[in-house]
Amino acid sequence: MRKILFRFTALLLLASAGAAGWLYREQISAFFESPPGSDSEPAAAPDPETYTALSDDLEKNRQRLGQRYRQAGNNSERAKILGEARELLEDNLPALMRCWLGTPWDFNGTAHEPGRGEVACGYFVSSVLQDAGFRVEWARLAQQASQNILGTFVPRAEMNFLVGVPYQEFLDAVGSSGRGIYIVGLDSHVAFLVVPEEGEIRFIHSSGASPYCVVDESRDDAHVLRHSNYRVTGNLTASGEVVRSWLLGTDFKTQTL
Repeated sequence: MRKILFRFTALLLLASAGAAGWLYREQISAFFESPPGSDSEPAAAPDPETYTALSDDLEKNRQRLGQRYRQAGNNSERAKILGEARELLEDNLPALMRCWLGTPWDFNGTAHEPGRGEVACGYFVSSVLQDAGFRVEWARLAQQASQNILGTFVPRAEMNFLVGVPYQEFLDAVGSSGRGIYIVGLDSHVAFLVVPEEGEIRFIHSSGASPYCVVDESRDDAHVLRHSNYRVTGNLTASGEVVRSWLLGTDFKTQTL
């Protein structure tokens, strides 16, 4: 009798364990795929001090190159200086963006510096560009639809509209467009795409989805970018006119149409 009772009890325990395993199968699977402590990357934190130093240094270099450009004696010299200016922007803009990582997002956020309050996607883009030396109308630009923000810098002919296309097709199109700092407009969002000569495309933005802060995402983690039906891009640093206007301190009039 005791043997029968023991076997019955053992069967009940096994059945309970199996039921619990099925009920919590997703959590168990996640535990083994990404066990606690497996992610050694610390949480990103805003870095306003580095941001200010980078911004000040970039402004000094902009003025130095601008003076050389004005004094250049021929188009060949000017083209060389524009190439240097492009490289300077492509090195420094991502560094400025990443100083904002961890800054909280809010739909009405108007923070102008990393970690100094909450920031909406448009204000993030506008602030980074202004603090990189672009003479923009900060608040007015930030409040525009994404296509108007992009159109403030590049003409429609230099924009790439990809609506309703598969995500991989979009990524292939961006990759084939060449290196640079892109603005990308989505269904109801605006962000930066950093496309290096070699390496992975990065999507840097103030995210209104989890984790609700400024983030730097890989192509695989960029869920907002992946799930948007509307995508329009423009390469700021590939535009000689944009780089020249930045170099010479020309005002960028906000497009509002």
